[in-house]
Amino acid sequence: MNRDIYPGQTYPWWQTCVIYQIYPRSFMDTTGNGVGDLMGIIEKLDYLSDTLGVDAIWISPFYPSPMADFGYDVADYVDVHPMFGSLEVFDQLLTEAHQRGLRLIIDFVPNHSSDQHPWFLESRASQDNPKRDWYVWADPKTDGSPPNNWLSVFGGPAWEWDEQSKQYYLHSFLREQPDLNWRNPVVKEAMFDIMRFWLERGVDGFRIDVAHFIMKDPQMRNNPLNQRVEKLFHKSLGEYDTQIHLYDKAHPDVHQVYREMRRLLDSYNGEQPRVLIGEIHIYDLSEWVKYYGEDLDEIHLPFNFQLLKTDWQAKEVQQIVENLEVHLPPGAWPNYVLGNHDESRLASRLGEPGARLAAMLLLTLRGTPTLYYGDEIGMKDVEIPLEHQQDPWGIRVPGLSRDPCRTPMQWKDAPNAGCSPDSVSGLWLPLAEDYQKTNVENQLQDPTSILSLYRRLLKYRRSHPELQIGKYVPVPNANKDCFVYLREFETNVDMSRILIALNFSNLEQQLDLSHVNGSGHVVISTRLDRSGLIDLENLTLRTQEGVIVEL
Repeated sequence: MNRDIYPGQTYPWWQTCVIYQIYPRSFMDTTGNGVGDLMGIIEKLDYLSDTLGVDAIWISPFYPSPMADFGYDVADYVDVHPMFGSLEVFDQLLTEAHQRGLRLIIDFVPNHSSDQHPWFLESRASQDNPKRDWYVWADPKTDGSPPNNWLSVFGGPAWEWDEQSKQYYLHSFLREQPDLNWRNPVVKEAMFDIMRFWLERGVDGFRIDVAHFIMKDPQMRNNPLNQRVEKLFHKSLGEYDTQIHLYDKAHPDVHQVYREMRRLLDSYNGEQPRVLIGEIHIYDLSEWVKYYGEDLDEIHLPFNFQLLKTDWQAKEVQQIVENLEVHLPPGAWPNYVLGNHDESRLASRLGEPGARLAAMLLLTLRGTPTLYYGDEIGMKDVEIPLEHQQDPWGIRVPGLSRDPCRTPMQWKDAPNAGCSPDSVSGLWLPLAEDYQKTNVENQLQDPTSILSLYRRLLKYRRSHPELQIGKYVPVPNANKDCFVYLREFETNVDMSRILIALNFSNLEQQLDLSHVNGSGHVVISTRLDRSGLIDLENLTLRTQEGVIVEL
């Protein structure tokens, strides 16, 4: 159902919602095996809907899998790994989420399956197997080497020799994750059938893993070498950075696939619009916006990772926001991401004051924000010795482990931080050392905690259309350390305005905003210790402080 913001004006739920990502292995364990599960998510739905106040949850993969990449190597797309529960438990989760007004988005992994998927077991059986063309196979060069120079994101060549069938198969990630051949229409239809399976169960949408990877250059040309010094992505990726990845992903034919996928989703809309969200690490905005579709007929929300790449400085962040506003096609809806299961945590990257500032930025910009579990309590990366690391990427390429940001949710000062039963002797990843202090239970008792800030911001956002669907209006100011903007919402009767002022520096800053008409009073500060009338001619912001001002 669409959200009725103002009488006569409705907006799709995915435009007005706040999405919360759950990494199920680390969220809540109810079975005592040290790994989170779907029943654990059910137990925490009241926290998500009522205590915290988000509108939608996105769950990382829970499918049957050998867990070479912890669920992103899918062995069965239409079932639940017994570690996480069952289809019956999933249906219960969906029902109970909807009863609380929460939307449920699930991960869809279309680029590759597990090498243990029945499709691939058939495909590799022989070159004349009916499913051979379901994956990307190629002959070796005359010297026996791989067909081209493509690299795996996780290090090493993207081609694996199969001795039994005498060809190489493509794997853009681990060798246990062979790439599906989306140029085969039978494969495409099989994957669309999987989406139908979950849509008919009632899911509200999909987050598409590495959405831009599914179509490669049909000629399989070599990638050019990267002669540039600067990093290609928002972080260095080791050997993968030695090439310009021109031919191994993001072929223009990908857009036809997403037009068809969008039509499939739209056919299930009815009274409940479904949403497509795409993980797309493309930093050229002119290319990135193409995933919305020429007629806004592809992905509703191509994830926007621009803020991950920029320096955490006011003018740089402002430039990211304003460049996005300029490049968005008319009618396209923006979104922002500051953390997920692949990135260092906000509190580790920015410190707690910076993480508070990031929360206010994320929840007041125009567009749909996505939060990552634990960021609302300021969880930090956990340093994990190499011998205890689980992430295959980090094991293959030291320094790139994603384990530090995937540690168990810190619910309370108790054994296992309340994430597993007290009797469990060990969780799948170690806990942070500060869990006895940094946890949900403690922070709910502290009116100035970062969790209290998130709760205030989410409640305020939900009740103010200015922040949900209002215009973004930059406010010029002479202070290079501060980012100031308005969110405006106009009706037939009047216009309401909210001002956001963010100090990115480690020094107190003075702002002269006398050119902003009207008086104002602070309703939320990132420190949660001030409110009341302010002088717009002389607004003082403390170090790394942000304020929301009603005008």
